[in-house]
Amino acid sequence: MDAVMIFKALSDPNRLRIMKMLEHRELCVCEIRSVLELSNSTVSEHLTVLRDVGLILDRKDGKWVNYRLNDQCCVNLIKAVLELLEEYVGKESMLKQDAIKVKKADRTKLCCTIS
Repeated sequence: MDAVMIFKALSDPNRLRIMKMLEHRELCVCEIRSVLELSNSTVSEHLTVLRDVGLILDRKDGKWVNYRLNDQCCVNLIKAVLELLEEYVGKESMLKQDAIKVKKADRTKLCCTIS
């Protein structure tokens, strides 16, 4: 894995937030969108960048695509980045608020039903 590309992928605050959210559980685009308050297309672009460098994986599950941290690639790097984020942000930070929102995010209420 190219370290420069990984650090480029992690250079965006929203992608760091996504990584931190995925630390809690697998999420679909709608759940991530509801936390970040961004459009589906913007969230998808961020997920593509993270997936292309191997930091996250996607898995089709019925009508949803679930995203999760890649536990086969760069495990030590991912853990270190997530721990550093915890260390350098306050308890009332956006990441803490994101964690609360992730716990409440319910894809069955957020995602459009597919006929």
